Amino acid sequence: MLAENHGASLTILFVLPAHAPDEEEEDRDYWRQQLEQIRPLDASIRVRHVLLEGEPAAEIVRYAQDMNMDLVVMGTHGRTGLERRLMGSVAEKVMRQATCSVLVVKLPRGVPVLKMPVIAVAGSPA
Repeated sequence: MLAENHGASLTILFVLPAHAPDEEEEDRDYWRQQLEQIRPLDASIRVRHVLLEGEPAAEIVRYAQDMNMDLVVMGTHGRTGLERRLMGSVAEKVMRQATCSVLVVKLPRGVPVLKMPVIAVAGSPA
């Protein structure tokens, strides 16, 4: 809706953490297919799908900066306490390090959390 209201394009970005070499190609193919399915309801909005590998927060920040993004929109699981300290918060790292604005949306309770996804949706002027 933000892209539609502001005439922006979307970049749907997924960062795949590094794995064992024999798992990499299979993981890449799976996540590329998943990524390609994410599309806005308004078909007139231009969409780019980007699959990166590495440390999620660093890759999101780097890509947003390299591509001169205006906004990064990302979800958070809302972890607190020990779980957050052990796992860290990708959203928090991106908020602290990004040179553009970051909109963080907390996922509602009861929404199943997939094991690996870290997805950032970044918008830029059309």
